Amino acid sequence: MKQIAAGHDGERPSDSAFEQHYSISELAKLWGLGRESVRKLVMNEPDVTKVRMGKKKKNTHYTVSESVAKRIHTRLSNAA
Repeated sequence: MKQIAAGHDGERPSDSAFEQHYSISELAKLWGLGRESVRKLVMNEPDVTKVRMGKKKKNTHYTVSESVAKRIHTRLSNAA
């Protein structure tokens, strides 16, 4: 039987392929933040899907799974 390594937070990683995924705009609306603020929060976060359309960084699209969004939001809530 294949073992699954622990995720970044010490828990077993979930299969995020079948979770709800959010765009930067959706998270900004949910969290009441600006799109640029959310982009900066997620751009270097582990397990965020980044799709670069062309050679320019400005054409990078980010999608964030529900579990990663919860992890970011919890971290932000605990920091306040």
